[in-house]
Amino acid sequence: MGSIYLSWDEYFMGIALFTSLRSKDPSSKVGAVIVNHKNRIVGTGYNGFIAGVDESAFNWEREGDWLNTKYPYVVHAEANAVLNSTTINMENCRIYSTLFPCNECAKKIAQKEIKEIIYLSEKHRQQDFHQAAVKIFEVSGIKIRKLVMPPLSEIIKKFSDFLAV
Repeated sequence: MGSIYLSWDEYFMGIALFTSLRSKDPSSKVGAVIVNHKNRIVGTGYNGFIAGVDESAFNWEREGDWLNTKYPYVVHAEANAVLNSTTINMENCRIYSTLFPCNECAKKIAQKEIKEIIYLSEKHRQQDFHQAAVKIFEVSGIKIRKLVMPPLSEIIKKFSDFLAV
């Protein structure tokens, strides 16, 4: 039987992926995890409506009149991770996100002096808000790194082998 071992990056991105499954957004599930220099999780978040509100007042529409879409009301995963953090001081932390942060989340990440962003997807890289986020990270000295995860089938096989024992 092969050994089940995940790197820190795989481990924390895996938690970000599982966290993303809390999102009720039918078109885009995003998760984020903030980790300190001791590899301890200090914040998690996923994209969703404002905590504690009656969600039936909003909808998940992507098109139409802007006020009747999800965009003015959804809190992004990275922002939720910052807002829900167990610490005020995030200097030198890393944030793992399943999606490259937008410029609004980039501002929050930079403001909290998070030192590195590790992400899986950059599906919006052609958008202006992506380019603005890159500029914010560069000017703030924040390292950005795309993580290449092993195929899901390989991870499932590791767990299947483990459970077979």
